[in-house]
Amino acid sequence: MRRICAVTPSARLPVSATLLRRLAFASIVANVAIVGTGGLVRLTASGLGCPTWPRCTDDSYTTTAEMGMHGVIEFGNRLLTFAVGAIALAVVVAVLSHRPRRPELVPLAVGVLLGIPAQAVIGGITVLTDLNPWVVGLHFLASMVVIAVAYALWRRIKDPAGPVVPVVPGPLRTLARLTAVVSASVLVVGTWVTGSGPHAGDHGAARNGLDPQTISQLHADGVFLLIGLSVALVFAFRAVGAAHAARAAGILVAVELGQGLIGVVQYLTDLPALLVGAHMVGSCLVLLATLSMLWSTRERRPVQPGRDDDRRPAMASASRSAAPSA
Repeated sequence: MRRICAVTPSARLPVSATLLRRLAFASIVANVAIVGTGGLVRLTASGLGCPTWPRCTDDSYTTTAEMGMHGVIEFGNRLLTFAVGAIALAVVVAVLSHRPRRPELVPLAVGVLLGIPAQAVIGGITVLTDLNPWVVGLHFLASMVVIAVAYALWRRIKDPAGPVVPVVPGPLRTLARLTAVVSASVLVVGTWVTGSGPHAGDHGAARNGLDPQTISQLHADGVFLLIGLSVALVFAFRAVGAAHAARAAGILVAVELGQGLIGVVQYLTDLPALLVGAHMVGSCLVLLATLSMLWSTRERRPVQPGRDDDRRPAMASASRSAAPSA
C-alpha cells in the first residue's frame, strides 16, 4: 500500500544553518540599532513628540505636520519597532523550518519575539507617565535583556547539539560570572546617572532627584571594578592555557576602556548629545562583550555517534574476563 506523506511548509522551504545564523545576527544588530534610535529620541527632546500611546495623538496613529520634527523622530522610532519585530518573527519561522529541528532554540527565538512588544509597552508607559526617569531606565534595561537573549540564540545556533564542557577551572568560571554581575550592575547604575542628568527626553520631564555628581562617582567606581576584574580574567585565562577565553576577555577590556573614555569625555564636556548617544550604543557593546567572555568559559562538543555502541563491546569483554572460567 502506498503511503502518503504530508509535506509541511518547513519541509518545502528548508532553512540552512548559515541563513539561520545570519537572521539571528541581524536580530542582534536590529535591537542594538533601536537602542541608538531611542537615544536619538531622548537626546533631541522628542520623547513626547507623540504625546500619547499607542496613538501618536488622540486622533491619529501617525505624526502630523503640526508636530514638527519631534513628532517625526518619535514616530519613526515607533515604526522601527515593527521592523525589529519582523526580523524576530523571521527568526522564529527559520528556527521552526530548520532541519534537523533543534527544539532548544525555540524558547530563545520566541523569547526575543515576545520581548519586543513587551519593550514597546514599557516605552508606551514612559510616554503616558511623561517620561518618568525610572520608567525610561527600565525601558533601556528591557532592551538589554532582549539583546542578551538574542545573543544567546545566535551563539546557541553556532554551538553543536552536545553536552556543555567547561574549558577553564571552576574558580575562574565563578570569577567570570562575578564579572558579568558587575557588568550588569554598571548598566543599571548608568540608567540612574542618565535619570539625574539633563537629557530627559523633553524639556518639561522630571528628573529622578539623585545628585548627578554622587551617582556618577558610584557609576565610575563600578566601571573601575569591572575593568579590574576583566584584566584579571585575561591573565588568569592565559595562565591556564585558555587562549580563546583570554582573547574574549581582552576584547571585553578593550570595549570597556573605549566606553570609559567616552564616559569621561562626556562628563568633562557637559554631556554633549552626540557623546551620550555613543555611550548608549557602547553600553550594548559592553553587554555583548561580557556575554562573549562568559560564553568562552565553556563549549559544547558534538555528540559522537556510536559512542555508546562502542562502549558496549568493551563492557561486555570486561564482564567476560571477570566471569569465572568453567
